[in-house]
Amino acid sequence: MSKRLTLPQLKRYEPTQKIIEALANAESRAILFAVVKEGKTAADMSDILKIPLSSVYKKIGELEALSLIYVEKWMISDSGKRYKVYRSRIQQAEITITKSEPVLTLIPN
Repeated sequence: MSKRLTLPQLKRYEPTQKIIEALANAESRAILFAVVKEGKTAADMSDILKIPLSSVYKKIGELEALSLIYVEKWMISDSGKRYKVYRSRIQQAEITITKSEPVLTLIPN
């Protein structure tokens, strides 16, 4: 007899579920799709999307852990400060639910 996973266990170990949850979050989705066409810094995204900078960094960390966003390049300001320019790895996401299982299709950027 196979042991069934509980919902908390499924959410913890299932990558598809984690990506779906990230895409369901409005801030994560806004950040992810703000950097599809061109890379932006966290500060740029915060200004454009009107999201607190601390929230942007938190969501970027989550999206990086899921490999949905990456550091496109490092920049150095005139004052010598280094900062990252982020870019989305996907340009489109489709979620289809058939029976009880979600099917996630990610279109690369």
